[in-house]
Amino acid sequence: MSNPNTHPDAQAPAEADLKTVRKAVGASALGNATEWFDYGLYAVSIVYITEHFFPGSHGQLLALLTFAVSFIFRPLGGIVWGPMGDRLGRKRVLALTILLMAGSTFCIALLPSFATIGVAAPIVLVLLRVIQGFSSGGEYGGAATFMAEYAPDKRRGFFGSFLEFGTLAGMAAGSLFVLLLQLGLSEESMMAWGWRIPFVFAGVLGVVGLYMRSQLDESPVYEELDNAEQGKSVKEVFRILFTDHWKQLLILGGMVIAVNVVNYTLLSYMPAYLQGPVGMGSNASLTVMFLAQAFMMILIPFGGMLSDKVGRKPVWYFSLIGLFVAAIPMFMLMANGFVWALVGLAVLGLLYIPQISTISATFPAMFPGPVRFAGFAISYNVSTALFGGTAPSAAEALIGATGNTLIPAYFVMGACLIGFIAALFMKETKGASLRGCGLPEAGADIVFDEPVLSGAK
Repeated sequence: MSNPNTHPDAQAPAEADLKTVRKAVGASALGNATEWFDYGLYAVSIVYITEHFFPGSHGQLLALLTFAVSFIFRPLGGIVWGPMGDRLGRKRVLALTILLMAGSTFCIALLPSFATIGVAAPIVLVLLRVIQGFSSGGEYGGAATFMAEYAPDKRRGFFGSFLEFGTLAGMAAGSLFVLLLQLGLSEESMMAWGWRIPFVFAGVLGVVGLYMRSQLDESPVYEELDNAEQGKSVKEVFRILFTDHWKQLLILGGMVIAVNVVNYTLLSYMPAYLQGPVGMGSNASLTVMFLAQAFMMILIPFGGMLSDKVGRKPVWYFSLIGLFVAAIPMFMLMANGFVWALVGLAVLGLLYIPQISTISATFPAMFPGPVRFAGFAISYNVSTALFGGTAPSAAEALIGATGNTLIPAYFVMGACLIGFIAALFMKETKGASLRGCGLPEAGADIVFDEPVLSGAK
C-alpha cells in the first residue's frame, strides 16, 4: 500500500540521461583519482620524503606519521564541508575541495628540503598535509554523494564503482609514475629532483577535474528537494543527524573501519612493508603494487554490478569473512619473494573488491537527502582518522617494537570483525531510491513532504 505521505509525483522519473550520468561519473572519478594520486604518491615516495624532510634514525616513522597527520584533519573537513554541501549544493563544495587538494599537493613539489631551510621544511610539509586532509574531508563524501544521486537506482552499484576505479587509478598512477622515473633516471637524479615531478602533475589533474565538474549541473536528487530542506543550518543538520540518525552514523563508522584499515594496509603501507620487513627492492615493490592495483581496477566494475544483482549486504559479508580468513596466510606468503608477494597481494585485493567497489552505492544510501552529504562526510572521516590513516604508522611502530611482521594481518582481521558486526545492522538498499526526505530502503516509498527529523522511511 502506498504511504499517505508520498508525494503525488513520487513515481515520476528523476534520473538524468545516460550521457549526463557518464559525465558525472567521469568528473567524480577524476577528482577522486586526484585525491588518491596524492596519497599513493606520498606512500611510494616515502624514501625520498624521508631523505629530504626527516633525516635521522627515525625518519621513516616520522614520514609515515606525517602521512597520518592529514587524516586527523579529515573529520574537521567533514564537519565543515558536509553541512555546507547539504546547504549550498554538492557541486560548489566539490569545486573548492579539488582546488585545495590539488594545490597543496602541487606545493609539495616546490618545497625546499631540510638541508636548505632546516626544521621549517617538515613543518610546512605537515601544514600542506593538513590542507590535504581538510579538503579530502569533503572531497570523498561529496563525490560519492554526487555520483550516487546521479546514478540510476538499479545501476547505482555499477556506476558508483567507478569512483573507486578512480581511487585505484590514482594510486596505480602514482606507483607507475614513480617507477618509470626510477627506471629512466639515475638514483642520484631521482633523489635530487626527480621525485618532485609527479607532485607537479597532481596540479594538472586538479585543473582538469575542476573543468569537468564545472560543466555539470547540480545533482537532480538535490535539486528536487525544496528550499527548506536544502537550506538547513549547520546546527539543524547536526541536530537531525545525532537525534534521528545516530545509528546510521555508527553503522557507517564501523564499516569504514574495515574499508580503510584494509585499504591503507594493502595500498598505502605495502610499499614500505615490502621494502622494510620483507626486504624487497624499491623497483620490485613498486611493480608488485602497480600490477596488483591494475588487477583490482579491472574487477571493480564487476563488483559493483554484482551488488546491483544480489544486494550490498551479501557482497560485504563475503569480503569481510574472506579477508579475515586469508589475512595471515597471505601475509606469510608475501614474505617469500616477488612472485609470492604478487600472488598474496592479488588474493587480498580480490577479496577486498566487494567492499571498495560498493562504497559509493552503499554509504550515501544510509542517509536522507537533506543531511546525506554531512552524514556521510562526518562519519566516514572520523572513522578514517581514528582507524584508517593511522594504520601504516601504527603497523610500522609495532613491527619495530615486536619484530612480528604479521602485525598488518592482525590489523586487517580486527578491522574486518568490526565491519562485519556493523554490516549486520545495515539495511539493504539495493535498488532503493535516494529521492525525497526519508531514509532509503529497498521497497520503501519516496517521501517528500514529511519532515526529515521524523526519520520517515
